[in-house]
Amino acid sequence: MLKTRKLGRQGLEVSELGLGCMGMSQWYGRTDDRESIATVHRALELGYTLFDTAEAYGPYDNEILLGRALAGRRDRAVIATKFGFPMKLKDGTTAEADSRPEHVVEVVEASLRRLGTDHIDVLYQHRVDPKVPIEEVVGAMAGLVEQGKVRYLGLCEAGVATVRRAHAVHPLSVVQSEFSVWERNLEDGVLPLLRELGIGLVGFCPLGRGFLTGGVLRAEEYPDDDFRSHDPRLQGANYDQNTAVAAALRALAAERGLTPAQLAIAWVLHQGDDIVPIPGTKRRSYLEENTGAADVALDAETLAAIDLSVRTELVAGPRYNDRMMAYIDR
Repeated sequence: MLKTRKLGRQGLEVSELGLGCMGMSQWYGRTDDRESIATVHRALELGYTLFDTAEAYGPYDNEILLGRALAGRRDRAVIATKFGFPMKLKDGTTAEADSRPEHVVEVVEASLRRLGTDHIDVLYQHRVDPKVPIEEVVGAMAGLVEQGKVRYLGLCEAGVATVRRAHAVHPLSVVQSEFSVWERNLEDGVLPLLRELGIGLVGFCPLGRGFLTGGVLRAEEYPDDDFRSHDPRLQGANYDQNTAVAAALRALAAERGLTPAQLAIAWVLHQGDDIVPIPGTKRRSYLEENTGAADVALDAETLAAIDLSVRTELVAGPRYNDRMMAYIDR
């Protein structure tokens, strides 16, 4: 069974691993609601409590799916959802990012209905909205805490200045950002600030969108509606260079009787008790494999070997294309 970790100073306590649910509804190949729901149920059996979703996933479908999966089990789960990401709607139109206070209230009401619950445990602003001062956004979020509709607050992919300003309005419990053995952009600025302020980190994509496991094809081999088709690290010469990086990680894992996924997730877990990785999967088999990372003890020699073989300067290409990078508050 997974152990728990405390995130922030407001009382949020979750399993040491969380489950990223986005891929159950879009972006990563064919979906299978039955297997996805079975995966959520298996996660609960293994001691997972943190389940991560967003209105943008689907859009909307993922919140509905998670609500179905947790029906009758709601008291065992910490639900985290997000608002404020640009979304391509099913009619082909695009909903732009909107973090106006009145819209935040509307979004939360809609998420509560889709999730089939009377409260959201962790509410994130999905991306910082440059059109709306962060003080106004967090003020609206804090009002929802006062009403009992939200318990804890967070931001996603927010930079140092934004986090500091937001935390001054209402204490943040968590910041969510991509963080992995080959994506360490938080180490110099954001992570020290979170520790100064007592804010936890929820790290998504600890497996580099699956690339670190060795099971990902070139970007050109995926259909346009698959996120990986637009990933710069999977394109052209970047793919070739990054394949060597992933191979080095796989070799280290094999030497220690681990899978690459277990070693990569264990590395994140070893970066501090205030960090919770949320590897995403829609299959029970991968969930069970990932869970094994919680039992892995990494000694100083292994950590040094990982740092040498998978250091940032060896990774080719940015983590997002230009359009997606424009949404990152750095």
